[in-house]
Amino acid sequence: MVIRCQWAEMNEEETEYHDTEWGVPEHDDRKLFGFLILEGAQAGLSWVTILKRKESYRKAFDDFDYYKVAAYDEAKVEELLQNSGIIRNRKKVLSAVNNAGAFIEVRNEFGSFDTYLMHFLENGKAVENSWNSIEEIPATTELSEKISKDMKKRGFSFVCPTIIYAFMQEVGMVNDHVVDCFRHAECKIME
Repeated sequence: MVIRCQWAEMNEEETEYHDTEWGVPEHDDRKLFGFLILEGAQAGLSWVTILKRKESYRKAFDDFDYYKVAAYDEAKVEELLQNSGIIRNRKKVLSAVNNAGAFIEVRNEFGSFDTYLMHFLENGKAVENSWNSIEEIPATTELSEKISKDMKKRGFSFVCPTIIYAFMQEVGMVNDHVVDCFRHAECKIME
């Protein structure tokens, strides 16, 4: 019998996501930008709501090409607000466009968004946690608060500490699989 994090056994989408993506170290800037858009869209909603729309988001936001997204004009924003495949919230759509510009600025300064993120981690290594149950996992940490504060200073929006911590979990900056989950050890060795 396969043991997973308890949250991953709610439905097929979350199980698939947990078993293949969540907690896997990601260093590709385009994918990191995509995850940032998805986490911002999730604010106030369940994650499965976004998972079911992930492919629609990828198509709607030009395969998460941050240069293209940064150039979106009001007509493109209005087009996105008519797209039933994504969350049609004006603030979230505008945030994605705004964040694309901030993302590019960070890339210009650090060489890549991944390099920017890694500079927050000790020796660029993921935070390895040893949680026994999902109840122990925090919604924010000092590190997510620090990254959130820095990103807001750089002009990002929809990057509160809770969103940033979820992003960190998603892209493998932190390993929050519970210790008896089969993915805990797998993600640990992927660094």
